[in-house]
Amino acid sequence: MLDKLKQFFDKHLNVDESSAEDVEHSLRIAAAVLMIEVMKMDFEIKDEEQDQILVLLKEEFALTDDEAQSLYEVATDKSLFATDFHEFTRLLNDHYSIEQKIKLIRLLWKVALADGKVHAYEEHLIRRIADLLHLRHSEY
Repeated sequence: MLDKLKQFFDKHLNVDESSAEDVEHSLRIAAAVLMIEVMKMDFEIKDEEQDQILVLLKEEFALTDDEAQSLYEVATDKSLFATDFHEFTRLLNDHYSIEQKIKLIRLLWKVALADGKVHAYEEHLIRRIADLLHLRHSEY
């Protein structure tokens, strides 16, 4: 059982710096995990938020419906086992420009706003992620 879990994580979640395609996949997972974490912050997972994440994944990464759904599922699994956000933000810091980080923060706001209101916990998390991405308050 543990071997199967390890194989799953090795296949889907480890970053292999040897391939640009692997790095891009890992960056997509990191961004999707952060979106999912924002969705979960108000302790309610609403259809509007899930749908918004899928739309954003498709638009941002030029994915098909099936690819976006697969990315969403992998990111959901990853978020269940995450102990903090550093593994995701470190990867994003290593590979994203300031403009890409700001764009990601905008995507997180879109997830938070998907249900028509921003919960204080969602706002706090987005601020925390912006800090971990080394963004200034004006960029947040």
